[in-house]
Amino acid sequence: MAHVSDLIASDIEQYLALHEKKSLLRFITCGSVDDGKSTVIGRLLYESKMLFEDQLAAIEADSKKWGTQGGDIDFALLVDGLAAEREQGITIDVAYRFFSTDRRKFIVADTPGHEQYTRNMITGASTADVAVILIDARKGVLTQTRRHSFLVSLIGIRKVVLAINKMDLVDYSQQVYNRIDEEYRAFAKQIGLSDITTIPLSALRGDNMTEASAQTAWYHGPTLMGFLETCEIDETRLQAGPLRLPVQWVNRPNLDFRGFCGLVTSGSVRPGDRVRVQPSGRESTVARIVAYGGDLAVAVAGQSVTLTLADEVDISRGDVISSAEAPAEVADQFECSIVWMADEPLLPGRPYLLKLGTRTVSATVTEPKYKVNVNTMEHLAAKQLELNEIGVCNIALDRAVPFDAYQANRDTGGFILIDRLTNNTVGAGTLHFALRRAHNIHLQHVDIDKAARSLQKGQKPAVLWFTGLSGAGKSTIANLVEKRLHAMGRHSYLLDGDNVRHGLNKDLGFTEADRVENVRRVGEVARLMVDAGLIVLTAFISPFRAERRLARSLVAEGEFIEVHIDTPLDVAEGRDVKGLYKKARRGELRNFTGIDSPYEPPENPELRIDTTELTAERAADRVIELLRSRGLIG
Repeated sequence: MAHVSDLIASDIEQYLALHEKKSLLRFITCGSVDDGKSTVIGRLLYESKMLFEDQLAAIEADSKKWGTQGGDIDFALLVDGLAAEREQGITIDVAYRFFSTDRRKFIVADTPGHEQYTRNMITGASTADVAVILIDARKGVLTQTRRHSFLVSLIGIRKVVLAINKMDLVDYSQQVYNRIDEEYRAFAKQIGLSDITTIPLSALRGDNMTEASAQTAWYHGPTLMGFLETCEIDETRLQAGPLRLPVQWVNRPNLDFRGFCGLVTSGSVRPGDRVRVQPSGRESTVARIVAYGGDLAVAVAGQSVTLTLADEVDISRGDVISSAEAPAEVADQFECSIVWMADEPLLPGRPYLLKLGTRTVSATVTEPKYKVNVNTMEHLAAKQLELNEIGVCNIALDRAVPFDAYQANRDTGGFILIDRLTNNTVGAGTLHFALRRAHNIHLQHVDIDKAARSLQKGQKPAVLWFTGLSGAGKSTIANLVEKRLHAMGRHSYLLDGDNVRHGLNKDLGFTEADRVENVRRVGEVARLMVDAGLIVLTAFISPFRAERRLARSLVAEGEFIEVHIDTPLDVAEGRDVKGLYKKARRGELRNFTGIDSPYEPPENPELRIDTTELTAERAADRVIELLRSRGLIG
């Protein structure tokens, strides 16, 4: 690796010391398909002499097999490592590469141009300081150029290099360069991008990559490498901000030491500084800043340290240590932007896990306020978000969390959404602000609680959640169970699917999103009735496991009993008391469970009833027996 300095051979320790003090710039390349992103990075690696001799030999051999440049080196192959990428000549996954020069160290993310891999682009952009947006000089500004630029703005990258590539294919025309530059800046103004440096390139030929090209004598700006080496990094702004340290781990090696480990995401901290722990609001003073090698007099943004405090304060992973003078906000409801990254759509009302910094909480997204057309920036009405769509939504968490607006701090304002069942990341988002109701609405203390109401009724409250296909027998069995509870002097209430849709949920249809909201509302009503000390019975198809898990999470452990009325589809369809299956088969009823909409059977219900083996009366007996065995009734 013939990089830069003779010190590598003569004085490696001095070289490493100098290398350690270099600043680090993270940047991404993005844009539309085949704009030359991988070639740009490959050329930078080649020009900075960051290739071993065997790597150079390998790329020369690969260029003959996979390359698109005849006998010349195909620099794109340095970063397009997947076989599918080489076969198709595109980037699919995010590729990270490290290189350095005399002046700076770099980590570059080569992100995909295809729309279907937008989620991969978001991954690469999430930690970048600069975005290099590639444009093919022959094609100009394209849809994916606009999409990636909007995502760059959304992610909070402030510095953009507009790299107009393949200038050799338009005879290095200044007119083409000016036209693309003007068109892009007009669009960038709409999305709030203003710090733009436009550079004409030919990555393949090396024009304006590391040295000014004689082919563009009309251009007097920096080369791409020159810009990357000298542009200001955002560290200065972050270090000037208020202290934020999300606690990653509580370090307790012995009885005499208790420290709080984490990365300082903004600001600085010194021993003696007054800090506030959030969300609890407790305050203390920093006693020590512990780091590898000894205590520090100061820690700044970008450093991972351990803080000890002068007072015994209850702090755990996910809490944020903030400056007492300028603490983070604390709220549980927000407006946010979301980029949806999953094949299954975002469904309002469905519970997801939200990871913000080092804290993971349960979150529910309300119906999107609008989604954004990235070509026109038009705001479009939306019931849900599909793969790669971007929308503005309200989001509610199950507890208050400390946060900053994303534009002020990426680490305490950016989040991901996680599917609770698969643990896959399904969305990425940025917090705008706390909703006013998050500050104005507070739980009111009442003296008569669930325990008092239950004692008065002489019973333990619970939710009996009957689920199954239409025609399975849910309502029939639930009605028989309630009759028996009533005869025993128990206080109960039956929430039936059809009855609820005549009142509380009469505004909802039968789309997936409406079905999710239907079950969410019923779950909330059931929770209130359990708080009133009642035994609540619900008879709903409730086809999705995620919503049934949400309903379960609303009540205490042991208070939710899932009863799967397990009736085969052919048997349920054969009954067809309401004629709904016939309508669905004729195409007159859309999104009907079991026909053109899925039913996800419970995986571990408290009780499974096979109605091909038990009568409705015997099934009701089984439910009563379960209630007795659990001590819910005498």
